[in-house]
Order: sequence, then structure tokens, then C-alpha cells
Amino acid sequence: MTYTVCYSCVSHIGNCRKINQDNFICDGLYMMAENDTTEFPIFGYVTTESPALFGIFDGMGGEERGEMASFIAARKASSVVVDNDNDAIEALSRYCLEANEEICKYARDESISAMGTTAAMLAFTKEGIALCNIGDSKVFRFSKGTLEQISRDHVTVSPFGSKPPLSQNLGIPPSEMLIEPYVARGRYVHGDIYLICSDGLTDMVELGEIKDMLGSTDFDKITGKLLSRALANGGRDNVSIITCKVERDPIWPFVNIFKRINRKT
Repeated sequence: MTYTVCYSCVSHIGNCRKINQDNFICDGLYMMAENDTTEFPIFGYVTTESPALFGIFDGMGGEERGEMASFIAARKASSVVVDNDNDAIEALSRYCLEANEEICKYARDESISAMGTTAAMLAFTKEGIALCNIGDSKVFRFSKGTLEQISRDHVTVSPFGSKPPLSQNLGIPPSEMLIEPYVARGRYVHGDIYLICSDGLTDMVELGEIKDMLGSTDFDKITGKLLSRALANGGRDNVSIITCKVERDPIWPFVNIFKRINRKT
């Protein structure tokens, strides 16, 4: 059976940062390293007959040139080919190793002591969902009123209630550590919404509120509303969000969505 996946993507510098160290991969699209934000949410759709990859990359703000690390990761992701589930898991795992090496090489060539990025990626293949993540950018599934994180954070224990530091990310020299990205598979379920985001969203908006917005908002408005809420709550970090909704039927359920979007632009 063919499914349709409607998507929306936005990346914003936030209220406090001088640069945007986030990036994304959205059905082949990504930002240049010098961009501060997408001018407006990106909308589109794909069918499972044409597999597609979506992901968020959060350059490590405490490191040098985090925006270059996330850009290298996003650019590399644009060349990943996904087809069936087994191939997608293998391709995403191989991608992490190759992207890690490219980031490390850039750091060596530019005499940068350390640079890195998270990666949270979701591939929609002909058979189902393939997930791969490293770091603490997150992937959630909203299904039948329940919000569940399906990615796995790579963090260490943090003392005194502070934010846990990362235990893994892209940009770690293999001589120091062999990275181990988390991978998983899933099946298509009609009506499910997937949320991929940097911590600029989850640090600013409670998960209960995110769940309520996913369950009560027209799909074409969700990404913009999540961004607006993160900014209204302080916007202390860059905010990058991708939402994807799975439908069993062909693209016709989304015709009205695109008509509404076109009327606004």
C-alpha cells in the first residue's frame, strides 16, 4: 500500500543567539552554513513510492564552528539514498561514520580543536520508518493521542540538575571513541505525526503542551505554532522543527492544505 507523507520544516536563530548552528535535511533540502533561518516554513509531500529522508542537526554551541559541523552533516545527508528498511538502516549507519570523518577532517584542516553536531534522522521507505540518531536532538511519534520519544538520547549523568552533557555526537575522532548511533525501524500507521526537533524546542516548550498542540492543531499550522511558542517562552537557543504526517490515502487529503498555504503566500 502506498502512503503519503506531508511535511513542514522550519529553522530559526531564536531570540538570543548570534548565529544559527542548526541545520536540517528535508527531502533533499538543507541550509547553507551562513543562513540564520528559513524565510518561512517549508511545506511539501512525498509518497512511499519515492522514499525520503528528514533530519535535524544541532551544531554544538559550546564548540568552535558548530554551524559548519551541522552544515557538513546536512550536506552529506542530502546524498543518502534510502529504499527499503534494511538498506535504510545500513545507509544511515554508514552515513554517520562518513559524516563523522568529514567533520573531523574539516576540524583538522582548519586547526579547530573541536567541533560537533547532533543528528536525528527519519527515513520514510517503501516498507516503513527507519530512524537513526546520535546526540540529544529528538524524534517523537504522536499516535492516537499519545506522544512518545522514539529516538534515544546520548547523554551522561549530570550533577545538580543541570542539563546532561552529550556522550556521543558527530565530530568525535575515531581515535578517541567509536560512535554508536541508535537505529530502529517502525511501521506506517495512518494518521501518525512525527516530530523531529532540536533542543531549542524541547527546552522551551513542555512535552505536555507539545502533545496538546499536535492533537488540536491543523497540520499545516503545527510547525509555525511550535516555533512561535518556543520563541514566546524565551527562544534561548536556535529552534529547528520538522513535522511529518502519514496518510493511507493518496495526496488528495492534502489538497486543501496546499490551497490554504498558497492563499497565505
